[in-house]
Amino acid sequence: MPDESSWQPPEGSWASSAARRRNMQAIRSRDTKPELVIRRLVHARGLRYRIAARPLPGLRRTADLVFRPAKVAVFIDGCYWHGCPEHYVSPKTNPGYWSEKVARNMARDRDTDRQLEEAGWLVLRFWEHEQSDVCAAAVAAAVQERRGHRQAPGS
Repeated sequence: MPDESSWQPPEGSWASSAARRRNMQAIRSRDTKPELVIRRLVHARGLRYRIAARPLPGLRRTADLVFRPAKVAVFIDGCYWHGCPEHYVSPKTNPGYWSEKVARNMARDRDTDRQLEEAGWLVLRFWEHEQSDVCAAAVAAAVQERRGHRQAPGS
């Protein structure tokens, strides 16, 4: 096995080094800290949901929290991966690839929103940097409103 210092990425590879590849592969796509905190707060309000589920069976995309009967899909977007206008900074290494990747993610997010809304779903998107208690309150209010209730149990 060749030593890592001589490793070169394959032509057209997204990773600039073996260490970068390992680092990027280790980034969680679900169960991130912001997701876990918001889930805990929403659960404490008495609401139950599906985690990392497909809101629509034919749509190969998952929402972070899915409230099927109320048709509410919640996404907690990472600032880097989804192009937060406040925090996204184009990387110095391989910027063309990563900027295009983030742009594709943003386009897919808009397409997901459109498809869910056309199917009668309410889409809630939050940035990972937003206050978790504010996000959880907005989720609870939206779900309760869609269910026709004024107040969440235990509130």
